[in-house]
Amino acid sequence: MLWDEDGRRYIDMMGAYSAVSHGHCHPRLVSVLQQQAAKLAVVSRAFYTQPLGRFAQLACHLTGMERALPMNTGAEAVETALKLARKWAYTVKGVKSERARIIACQGNFHGRTIAIVGMSTVPQYRDAFGPYPPGTDIVPFGDAKALEEAITPDTAAFLVEPIQGEGGIIIPPPGALAECRRLCDRHKVLMICDEVQSGLGRAGAMLASEHEGIRPDIVTLGKALGGGLLPVSLVLAKAEVMDVFKPGDHGSTYGGNPLAAAVGHEALTVLVEEGLVQRAAELGPWLMEHLGTIPSPAIKEIRGRGLFIGVEFHPEIVSATAVCQALAERGILTKDTHRNTIRFSPPLVISHALLNEAVDALEQSLKALCG
Repeated sequence: MLWDEDGRRYIDMMGAYSAVSHGHCHPRLVSVLQQQAAKLAVVSRAFYTQPLGRFAQLACHLTGMERALPMNTGAEAVETALKLARKWAYTVKGVKSERARIIACQGNFHGRTIAIVGMSTVPQYRDAFGPYPPGTDIVPFGDAKALEEAITPDTAAFLVEPIQGEGGIIIPPPGALAECRRLCDRHKVLMICDEVQSGLGRAGAMLASEHEGIRPDIVTLGKALGGGLLPVSLVLAKAEVMDVFKPGDHGSTYGGNPLAAAVGHEALTVLVEEGLVQRAAELGPWLMEHLGTIPSPAIKEIRGRGLFIGVEFHPEIVSATAVCQALAERGILTKDTHRNTIRFSPPLVISHALLNEAVDALEQSLKALCG
């Protein structure tokens, strides 16, 4: 929950785009932050620190990956994954110099750096920021056939969100990601899953890609990894992929600093010990079922996994922006996204009672807006 300057309470149904999955100011995370800050906060990554070793080991254990490379933000993690994929293409796959290509999906959102917005299909993210680096191909999201047609001998990697968050909480067709995994294997293409927003329990599994039973070659994590307290991100990969990086190939002044590593380790530990992944898996269907009981012709579709849910509205009846404003007036905070959709991605510690309040507020808002 949050309070404004007048003391009015709000239910946070946004969760800072999944960054506060543990809730605001979780006492265990605050305690670890304070203790580590008083001991050692930042030291060059040229030197080993115990917090980073523990953090990397736990992250690999929980995700089934073999190597972990720390960064700060989700966008940095994605940029790092792209660098890693390109070097792998040249040194392992045998792609000729300067010819490696990355395939991304329509409606993607991987961050706001120049290279990343260069692969965006959203005009607002691209306009007035070019020229963009070459080497990217775009295919429809969840379309394995289109992916196969786009793959060439120069393709280094396929970058995909298992669930498109900013795109409108879009879930791929059943089996689509698994088929994409098989295609990547067949054509020797790396599969990069951007789990910055969908990972760490948000979709009711440690990684959203687990719903399709697949293991990516590279995974990017961020947001909730910092426990809602500071930026922490990771690039996780199979050993044969990560090991193409040699000392000096990549680095970060703050990436993997002892303070971030200590908080990241505790964030992962809390996810496990407090059962937050399972909590999202249980509360998600419950919330979707209750949202489905709202008798409003304005609702076009409800979709989601875990506590990563989108409610799309018929644009000719109501705008998602207006719904968000009406919800805020009733003490519910969230934000609209693409496809005239509002998202419900609250902290995973939320209670049934607070979720009920949010559902009731949405029903009241729609009645006020649509009659």
